[in-house]
Amino acid sequence: MLRDTWLMAVKDLRIELGSRVVTAQILPFGLLVLILFGLAISPDLLVTGDARRSVLEEIAPGLFWLAVLLSALMALARAFALEADDGNLDALRMAGIDPAGVFLGKALAVAVQLVAIEAVLGFGAVVVFGVPLSDPLLLAVTLVLATFSITLAGTLYAALASGLRSRDTLVPLLVLPVLAPVLLGATLATRDALFADPAVPGWSWAMLLAVFSLLYLGVGMLAFGPLLEET
Repeated sequence: MLRDTWLMAVKDLRIELGSRVVTAQILPFGLLVLILFGLAISPDLLVTGDARRSVLEEIAPGLFWLAVLLSALMALARAFALEADDGNLDALRMAGIDPAGVFLGKALAVAVQLVAIEAVLGFGAVVVFGVPLSDPLLLAVTLVLATFSITLAGTLYAALASGLRSRDTLVPLLVLPVLAPVLLGATLATRDALFADPAVPGWSWAMLLAVFSLLYLGVGMLAFGPLLEET
């Protein structure tokens, strides 16, 4: 299974490196979303209370993860569009590759792309929103756990919709409700990592993200085989 996972991940990453879709389309889209968020919210609005922060800074973690999630939807849709259009899913079934390896390889390839996107979007968020950083370790753990949660759940549902004609519009409808708890947990954990807010137990939310990652991992490895046969 590990060998199949590696082969699938390397194959997808080589395709993306050759096509440059991530750098030419998905990454500019994510940056554009961040910039539009920054333009839509006035930096002069202040949070009431003792925070002494602007509204833009306060909601920056949520805006960042929304931009990441929207970028991830594009990457996930593309990951299975290539397989469905060329009939590669049938070839994978006939090649005897472990379905769990296909699932993990696809998720790993999208995760690598998403980490690169997050690095650039994180820098863009600092420039646009001007947020500080109080706990780098919590932020790093949150980024890793949230990324795997998004890619594991997204890979499963993208595979479910890959054989349908309306997959381009169906993937967001399937993935977004499932990832709503991940968006909430990642936003609150990131908020605590940025502002060290005692009212927000960031590590507790990070542990919740770990639970979601393990849950999506187990469900995906068990369900991807039958799902691959049906698509």
